[in-house]
Amino acid sequence: MIPVESVAGHGAFRHLSRVTGVLHDLRYATARNFAGRNLYGDWDCAWLRDEAAQGLEAAAAWLARHRPGWRLLVLDALRPHRVQEAIWQDVVGTPMQRYFADPVHRSIHSFGMAVDVTLVDPQGAEADMGSGFDEMSELSHPALHADHLANGRLTAVQVGQRESLRAALQQGGFGGITTEWWHFDHGDRDHVRRALPLVY
Repeated sequence: MIPVESVAGHGAFRHLSRVTGVLHDLRYATARNFAGRNLYGDWDCAWLRDEAAQGLEAAAAWLARHRPGWRLLVLDALRPHRVQEAIWQDVVGTPMQRYFADPVHRSIHSFGMAVDVTLVDPQGAEADMGSGFDEMSELSHPALHADHLANGRLTAVQVGQRESLRAALQQGGFGGITTEWWHFDHGDRDHVRRALPLVY
Protein backbone atom coordinates (compact mmCIF):
# COMPACT_ATOMS: atom_id res chain seq x y z
CA MET A 1 0.00 0.00 0.00
CA ILE A 2 1.04 3.60 -0.61
CA PRO A 3 0.13 6.45 1.75
CA VAL A 4 -1.50 9.33 -0.13
CA GLU A 5 1.09 11.64 1.40
CA SER A 6 3.78 9.78 -0.61
CA VAL A 7 2.09 9.75 -4.00
CA ALA A 8 3.77 12.96 -5.20
CA GLY A 9 7.18 11.29 -4.89
CA HIS A 10 6.11 7.98 -6.39
CA GLY A 11 7.16 7.47 -10.00
CA ALA A 12 4.03 5.52 -10.98
CA PHE A 13 1.68 8.51 -10.66
CA ARG A 14 1.13 11.66 -12.71
CA HIS A 15 -0.54 14.87 -11.54
CA LEU A 16 -3.65 15.93 -13.45
CA SER A 17 -2.03 19.31 -14.16
CA ARG A 18 0.44 17.38 -16.38
CA VAL A 19 -2.21 15.50 -18.37
CA THR A 20 -2.44 17.25 -21.74
CA GLY A 21 -5.85 18.52 -22.82
CA VAL A 22 -7.58 17.85 -19.49
CA LEU A 23 -8.97 20.22 -16.86
CA HIS A 24 -9.69 19.26 -13.27
CA ASP A 25 -11.93 20.50 -10.47
CA LEU A 26 -12.02 17.84 -7.77
CA ARG A 27 -15.43 18.12 -6.15
CA TYR A 28 -14.54 15.96 -3.16
CA ALA A 29 -11.90 18.58 -2.28
CA THR A 30 -14.73 21.13 -1.96
CA ALA A 31 -18.20 21.23 -0.44
CA ARG A 32 -19.80 20.68 -3.89
CA ASN A 33 -20.50 16.99 -3.47
CA PHE A 34 -23.05 14.62 -1.96
CA ALA A 35 -21.66 15.10 1.57
CA GLY A 36 -21.61 18.92 1.42
CA ARG A 37 -18.08 19.10 2.84
CA ASN A 38 -14.42 18.78 1.83
CA LEU A 39 -13.67 15.07 2.02
CA TYR A 40 -9.97 15.34 1.15
CA GLY A 41 -8.85 17.97 3.63
CA ASP A 42 -5.32 19.10 2.80
CA TRP A 43 -4.47 16.06 0.68
CA ASP A 44 -3.72 16.66 -2.99
CA CYS A 45 -5.75 13.96 -4.75
CA ALA A 46 -5.33 15.25 -8.31
CA TRP A 47 -3.35 12.17 -9.32
CA LEU A 48 -3.73 9.11 -11.54
CA ARG A 49 -1.46 6.18 -12.19
CA ASP A 50 0.55 6.88 -15.32
CA GLU A 51 -1.27 4.27 -17.41
CA ALA A 52 -4.61 5.89 -16.61
CA ALA A 53 -3.14 9.36 -17.23
CA GLN A 54 -1.95 8.22 -20.66
CA GLY A 55 -5.43 6.86 -21.38
CA LEU A 56 -6.99 10.15 -20.35
CA GLU A 57 -4.67 12.04 -22.70
CA ALA A 58 -5.70 9.73 -25.53
CA ALA A 59 -9.37 10.33 -24.70
CA ALA A 60 -8.83 14.10 -24.66
CA ALA A 61 -7.00 13.98 -28.00
CA TRP A 62 -9.83 11.96 -29.58
CA LEU A 63 -12.38 14.44 -28.25
CA ALA A 64 -10.39 17.40 -29.61
CA ARG A 65 -10.33 15.81 -33.06
CA HIS A 66 -14.02 14.93 -33.13
CA ARG A 67 -15.41 17.94 -31.26
CA PRO A 68 -12.95 20.83 -31.64
CA GLY A 69 -12.90 23.13 -28.63
CA TRP A 70 -14.47 20.61 -26.25
CA ARG A 71 -12.43 19.31 -23.31
CA LEU A 72 -12.60 16.80 -20.49
CA LEU A 73 -13.07 18.03 -16.91
CA VAL A 74 -12.04 15.57 -14.19
CA LEU A 75 -14.29 15.79 -11.13
CA ASP A 76 -12.59 13.05 -9.10
CA ALA A 77 -9.50 10.88 -9.59
CA LEU A 78 -7.39 9.32 -6.84
CA ARG A 79 -9.56 8.70 -3.76
CA PRO A 80 -7.57 7.41 -0.79
CA HIS A 81 -8.87 4.24 0.81
CA ARG A 82 -9.18 6.11 4.10
CA VAL A 83 -11.64 8.49 2.43
CA GLN A 84 -13.55 5.61 0.86
CA GLU A 85 -13.93 4.06 4.31
CA ALA A 86 -15.25 7.34 5.73
CA ILE A 87 -17.70 7.74 2.83
CA TRP A 88 -18.93 4.19 3.36
CA GLN A 89 -19.71 4.94 6.98
CA ASP A 90 -21.83 7.89 5.79
CA VAL A 91 -23.80 5.99 3.15
CA VAL A 92 -24.10 2.38 4.36
CA GLY A 93 -27.72 1.52 5.01
CA THR A 94 -28.98 4.46 2.91
CA PRO A 95 -30.16 4.57 -0.73
CA MET A 96 -26.75 6.08 -1.61
CA GLN A 97 -24.98 2.85 -0.69
CA ARG A 98 -25.44 1.36 -4.16
CA TYR A 99 -23.38 4.18 -5.68
CA PHE A 100 -20.20 3.55 -3.67
CA ALA A 101 -17.83 0.59 -3.51
CA ASP A 102 -17.67 -1.20 -0.18
CA PRO A 103 -14.09 -0.58 1.03
CA VAL A 104 -13.77 -4.32 1.60
CA HIS A 105 -13.81 -4.72 -2.19
CA ARG A 106 -11.49 -1.70 -2.73
CA SER A 107 -12.64 1.12 -5.03
CA ILE A 108 -10.77 1.45 -8.31
CA HIS A 109 -10.46 5.16 -7.44
CA SER A 110 -8.18 4.10 -4.56
CA PHE A 111 -5.65 2.70 -7.03
CA GLY A 112 -5.57 5.89 -9.14
CA MET A 113 -7.20 3.96 -11.98
CA ALA A 114 -10.67 5.57 -12.12
CA VAL A 115 -11.98 9.00 -12.99
CA ASP A 116 -15.22 10.87 -12.63
CA VAL A 117 -15.38 13.18 -15.61
CA THR A 118 -17.62 15.43 -17.68
CA LEU A 119 -17.44 17.58 -20.81
CA VAL A 120 -16.70 21.30 -21.07
CA ASP A 121 -17.80 23.27 -24.13
CA PRO A 122 -15.62 25.73 -26.10
CA GLN A 123 -16.89 28.58 -23.91
CA GLY A 124 -15.80 26.79 -20.73
CA ALA A 125 -19.26 25.75 -19.53
CA GLU A 126 -19.99 22.24 -18.32
CA ALA A 127 -22.23 20.30 -20.67
CA ASP A 128 -25.84 19.59 -19.71
CA MET A 129 -25.80 15.88 -18.95
CA GLY A 130 -29.37 15.68 -17.73
CA SER A 131 -28.35 15.07 -14.13
CA GLY A 132 -25.59 16.44 -11.96
CA PHE A 133 -22.37 14.85 -10.80
CA ASP A 134 -23.09 12.65 -7.78
CA GLU A 135 -26.83 12.88 -8.46
CA MET A 136 -27.64 9.47 -7.11
CA SER A 137 -30.85 8.66 -8.89
CA GLU A 138 -31.98 6.56 -11.83
CA LEU A 139 -31.74 9.66 -14.00
CA SER A 140 -27.94 9.23 -13.85
CA HIS A 141 -28.00 5.61 -15.05
CA PRO A 142 -26.64 5.07 -18.58
CA ALA A 143 -28.36 1.70 -18.58
CA LEU A 144 -31.74 3.50 -18.54
CA HIS A 145 -31.13 5.95 -21.39
CA ALA A 146 -33.75 4.40 -23.66
CA ASP A 147 -36.41 4.52 -20.94
CA HIS A 148 -35.56 8.11 -20.00
CA LEU A 149 -35.71 9.19 -23.64
CA ALA A 150 -39.06 7.46 -24.10
CA ASN A 151 -40.64 9.12 -21.07
CA GLY A 152 -39.06 12.53 -21.69
CA ARG A 153 -36.88 12.60 -18.59
CA LEU A 154 -33.79 13.06 -20.76
CA THR A 155 -33.46 14.76 -24.13
CA ALA A 156 -31.62 13.37 -27.13
CA VAL A 157 -29.04 16.14 -26.72
CA GLN A 158 -28.34 15.17 -23.10
CA VAL A 159 -27.98 11.50 -23.96
CA GLY A 160 -25.79 12.49 -26.91
CA GLN A 161 -23.45 14.36 -24.58
CA ARG A 162 -23.17 11.31 -22.35
CA GLU A 163 -22.48 9.08 -25.32
CA SER A 164 -19.84 11.48 -26.61
CA LEU A 165 -18.14 11.40 -23.22
CA ARG A 166 -18.26 7.61 -23.14
CA ALA A 167 -16.91 7.35 -26.70
CA ALA A 168 -13.95 9.58 -25.83
CA LEU A 169 -13.10 7.65 -22.67
CA GLN A 170 -13.33 4.34 -24.49
CA GLN A 171 -10.62 5.57 -26.85
CA GLY A 172 -8.35 5.81 -23.81
CA GLY A 173 -9.07 2.32 -22.52
CA PHE A 174 -11.70 3.31 -19.97
CA GLY A 175 -14.99 1.53 -19.38
CA GLY A 176 -18.12 3.04 -17.89
CA ILE A 177 -20.64 1.59 -15.45
CA THR A 178 -24.42 1.21 -15.59
CA THR A 179 -25.36 3.60 -12.76
CA GLU A 180 -23.21 6.74 -13.19
CA TRP A 181 -22.66 8.56 -16.49
CA TRP A 182 -19.54 10.25 -15.04
CA HIS A 183 -17.58 7.23 -13.73
CA PHE A 184 -14.96 5.33 -15.76
CA ASP A 185 -12.42 2.67 -14.78
CA HIS A 186 -9.18 2.19 -16.68
CA GLY A 187 -8.49 -1.40 -17.64
CA ASP A 188 -9.79 -4.54 -15.99
CA ARG A 189 -10.97 -4.10 -12.39
CA ASP A 190 -9.90 -7.56 -11.27
CA HIS A 191 -6.41 -7.04 -12.67
CA VAL A 192 -6.14 -3.65 -10.97
CA ARG A 193 -7.11 -5.12 -7.62
CA ARG A 194 -4.69 -8.05 -7.99
CA ALA A 195 -1.69 -6.29 -9.45
CA LEU A 196 -1.54 -2.71 -8.17
CA PRO A 197 -0.93 -1.19 -4.73
CA LEU A 198 -3.78 0.52 -2.93
CA VAL A 199 -3.40 4.18 -1.93
CA TYR A 200 -4.61 4.80 1.60
